[in-house]
Amino acid sequence: MNYTFASATILLILITDPIGNIPIFANALKHVAPERRPWVILREVLIAFVLLLTFMFVGESFLRVMNLSELSLQIGGGVILFLIALRMIFPPHTGPETDEIKAEPLIVPLAIPAIAGPSALATVLLLVSQAPDRRMEWIAALCVTMTVSAVVLVLAERIQRVAGDRFVVALERLMGLVLVSVSIEMLLRGIKTFAKQLTGV
Repeated sequence: MNYTFASATILLILITDPIGNIPIFANALKHVAPERRPWVILREVLIAFVLLLTFMFVGESFLRVMNLSELSLQIGGGVILFLIALRMIFPPHTGPETDEIKAEPLIVPLAIPAIAGPSALATVLLLVSQAPDRRMEWIAALCVTMTVSAVVLVLAERIQRVAGDRFVVALERLMGLVLVSVSIEMLLRGIKTFAKQLTGV
């Protein structure tokens, strides 16, 4: 699947899911002073950015060490995206929160896995493995994605107050629907390539 800068950016935004991360950040930052929250959010976004950027540069070496092909990464990434998308459309019902974070969160659970989760790591690996010569484009797409995440999360309280919880939930499920289509497209292309390899042997 040949990605452009725009499609890669949209894909990364859908996967990092800043809208879906609003309640996670709200709960994790509940006991942090309001004036400190924007700085914590920016710090966690920066940590996630550094991790994803690192994977962009070591991705090819990682694939070689693990003896993984681009095809297996594409099909595996499609499966992961599909599962993530289903959770966006049909969020699991959780009981009362018993393990609230009372200290200021660092790295876990905000930078990892809320922003830089397995699906985001797999996606940056996939982008670089398919077009390593366009690495600067993928870095730019990642920069745009992290900027969008930072803006959405810093303004999360205002977004919830102005738009309302129903709008946020509806937007989250719409993003999940788009991501389902993307994941199925990845799977179909991977299966088609695999079928061609089998018939060519």
